Amino acid sequence: MNCIKASSTSVGVLSLFLLSVGVSAAPPASDGDPNAVVVEINGARLTMADLERKQAKALFQARTAYYDAERRAIEELVDSYLLEQQARKEGVSVDELLDRHVNKTLPKDPTEEALKVYYEGVDTTEPYEAVREKIVTSLRQRRAAKAKAAYVASLRREMPIVLRLPPPRAPLSMQGARVRGPANARVTLLEYADFECPYCQQIEPIVEKLAKEYDGVLAFAFKDYPLPMHASAQKAAEASRCADAQGKFWEYHDLLFKNKQLDIAALKADARNLNLDGAAFDKCLDTGAMQGAVETDLSEAQALSLQGTPSFFVNGRAINGALSYEKMRTVIAEELSAVENQSAARVADSTGTGSGRSKPH
Repeated sequence: MNCIKASSTSVGVLSLFLLSVGVSAAPPASDGDPNAVVVEINGARLTMADLERKQAKALFQARTAYYDAERRAIEELVDSYLLEQQARKEGVSVDELLDRHVNKTLPKDPTEEALKVYYEGVDTTEPYEAVREKIVTSLRQRRAAKAKAAYVASLRREMPIVLRLPPPRAPLSMQGARVRGPANARVTLLEYADFECPYCQQIEPIVEKLAKEYDGVLAFAFKDYPLPMHASAQKAAEASRCADAQGKFWEYHDLLFKNKQLDIAALKADARNLNLDGAAFDKCLDTGAMQGAVETDLSEAQALSLQGTPSFFVNGRAINGALSYEKMRTVIAEELSAVENQSAARVADSTGTGSGRSKPH
């Protein structure tokens, strides 16, 4: 879940626009050639390099949506391939394989008493007798889906699977970002957030857990995205920057998410609680000294067509959909593995071991 921006151009609208002018959300047909001409205007030729330089942020969400669809299709392809290979290994059809390892392992239907307890939690006005079979069918389907997923996961664990589809990366600027963690971090988790957004507040413990788990290799960066429907978000963002001017951004950031009190009096009280120079803080906040800096972050978020908060990027790669510890950890682990593989490849290349040849003298 996230706090949705009140009014903005959606990815769907952007995609329809791209299609209407004959531009695909898919990777360009030029195969990445920066000199490929994408449009001619009165004889002037604009290239892929021009498009990327001027419109990379506008295209990022559409390309991310395309990548997500490709990745889902690849995952389904992998599952089908593994099932077919295992069925061939056991000398049966895929249906027979699933019947042997999935369907026959399913538990018996719940007792009548258990079904009635389940019925009590169903939002329906129909009597139990009318929906009983629907409940049984639904439970069977859920159990079968979970059992199949578990079986396929066991097949995946038996062999290495390397996804070679590169994700799109947002053209992000770290200028103005507040960062904590190692300066040479292999992975950077960047969040665009709104101090008043309840989902930003709820995700904070997950971010803290990830920071501890990946201590030494993960840096956490923060940028402001105060949404217009949150009356206190803008001044809270400015207040955090006023605290940053006195070297205590992260302490103030943590306090805002903990206390959830964002009126002006509370913002100033938090500054005193952190032993900041109260007069300097008040002047910074009251005069709007940090308004421009906050609006710079806001403009970046809008240019990326971010639809709400929190919005996370891992080394420029967007984390889409429902946020959870497991999902965020998976993306961070994938990025860490990619960085380590790239480092190993560079070492192999520098020593000549990557090509099987000795390094020339």
